[in-house]
Amino acid sequence: MKFRFLFFLVCFLTLGIFAQDKGTFWVYDMDQAQEIAENEDKNIMIYFTGSDWCRPCMMLQEDLFKNYKFEQYKKSHVFLYVDIPRNKDLLSDKQKVENYKLLESYNKGKTFPLIVAINKKGKVLDKISGYSSMRDPSYYFSFLKKNTK
Repeated sequence: MKFRFLFFLVCFLTLGIFAQDKGTFWVYDMDQAQEIAENEDKNIMIYFTGSDWCRPCMMLQEDLFKNYKFEQYKKSHVFLYVDIPRNKDLLSDKQKVENYKLLESYNKGKTFPLIVAINKKGKVLDKISGYSSMRDPSYYFSFLKKNTK
């Protein structure tokens, strides 16, 4: 009986550890992103997406952020996820306010998808926008490489 309990406990904990690994590089708060960038001397990559309506955003999410080549950039930048969904129930009221504030500050043209590279002080260093139906993320990888400290 104890063996069975211990076996299930180990299986449950193992699954929990592997489940936590996905997507842990995203930060959702600008203050937290700036604090991490300051402490670790990194640039911030602000990713503007419309997660429930922007098809190019969905393709970029899959082709860039889930690409094995992206692994090397996860630790060299702080990645700030700014979602502007049509379904307003997907975000808390606080997150909506934060995301729209960032949209006004860093994405005045309301372009999606858009990645804005900023330094730890908030100064814009570079931008890259759009995504082709050809599904080639090489320009984005070049962008990340160029903006790595």
